[in-house]
Amino acid sequence: MFRNLTTLFRYRGLIQTLVARDLKARYRGSVLGFFWSFFNPLLLLLVYSFVFTVIMPGMHPEEIRPYGLFFFCGILPWTWFSSSLSESANVLISGGNLIKKVLFPAEVLPIVAVLANMAHFFLGLPILAAFLIYYRRPLDPVELLWFPVIVVVQLLLTTGLALLLSALTVHFRDIKDLLGNLLTLWFFSTPIIYSMQMAPENYRWVLNLNPMTHLAISYQEVLFHVGPHGHWKWLIALGVLSVLVFFAGYFVFDRLRDSFAEEV
Repeated sequence: MFRNLTTLFRYRGLIQTLVARDLKARYRGSVLGFFWSFFNPLLLLLVYSFVFTVIMPGMHPEEIRPYGLFFFCGILPWTWFSSSLSESANVLISGGNLIKKVLFPAEVLPIVAVLANMAHFFLGLPILAAFLIYYRRPLDPVELLWFPVIVVVQLLLTTGLALLLSALTVHFRDIKDLLGNLLTLWFFSTPIIYSMQMAPENYRWVLNLNPMTHLAISYQEVLFHVGPHGHWKWLIALGVLSVLVFFAGYFVFDRLRDSFAEEV
């Protein structure tokens, strides 16, 4: 497993090419092209800002206002996470013509799905930054140093789960259908549309079992300055877990790789 893992560095050029191809394919034939990567998150933020400031004002506590901005701080990383898993579940099946080639590294496909969605996450950050300036919510330079750490932790966790899902879906096609329902439940179990303080105390231990809870709160602390400050201890623990998930996902993927060509 570790020998195959170390060879991934040799395929960095291939990964970059496939990520660029994926990004171009998403907007092929559209007039605005890559500008949709900015317009989509902008429209999303404007819609939620309008709904919760004009139609339903005063629905949320003062500490998470403006609510549209608070929501955007959580939905951006969630979209990266959920889209990566959804695409990875089917990526080996749809890329069957590639993995049947002897020298093609199959693990590149789920990794490309994660990195392409991470690129969209980064493209949405300028929109978030512009609205932070508009609402006069300055960023703390010290807390901002945690931002790349949060991104790396999410990247490891998402990649590990993507490798695991992509390998298992080849043998169990029902996973694709189950995943959509699971992600819906997962979304509402993550403090994105509400803050952790709004959750009933008796059920907070359940939310703490959710790794995305700690990623969402970490983003909210850094970008929105809301949440139980000092959440870095949970983030470090999640970082350790994410490394274990990555290796576990790659281990399962590596054990099953010989069967991919037959199953797809």
